[in-house]
Amino acid sequence: MSLTKRHPDVPGPGQESVWDYPRPPRVEPSGEHLVLRFNGAVIADTRDSVRVLETSHPPTYYLPRSAFADGVLTPVNGHSVCEYKGLASYLSIVVGDRLAEAVAWYYPHPLAGFESLAGRVAVYPGRLDECTVDGEVVRAQPGDFYGGWITDRVVGPFKGAPGTLGW
Repeated sequence: MSLTKRHPDVPGPGQESVWDYPRPPRVEPSGEHLVLRFNGAVIADTRDSVRVLETSHPPTYYLPRSAFADGVLTPVNGHSVCEYKGLASYLSIVVGDRLAEAVAWYYPHPLAGFESLAGRVAVYPGRLDECTVDGEVVRAQPGDFYGGWITDRVVGPFKGAPGTLGW
């Protein structure tokens, strides 16, 4: 059976459906405890993040650049454009002899309505060793384009899997 947006999962107590998230997306502050690990090191640890919530997508968390350990973020060539947030630039993460290339992105000059993303960095959670939200290990959004963080707090189905491109 193919996934369709007409059949969202029913959220249980304490859960959110990504089908209740808006389009255009909404940005909201989060006090959840986020910890990112790569190559045996904690590379970020914060309770100061914002979540971007968009229809059919698990939340994408943006952490303050200052939450990352010194020297782990390195700029790389390449950009992409979001019609809502603006021009994104990419970063790699380096810890010791290990590199995760173009695993993070940020908006140097976010568009109106997304100003709270300035000075913040998002990561593809599936490209790091581990990302946690309040101690729960994050599952990466399907596919190789989106950077959503799936936890038990959210239900789908989620855009990104085969057959979901047109959602």
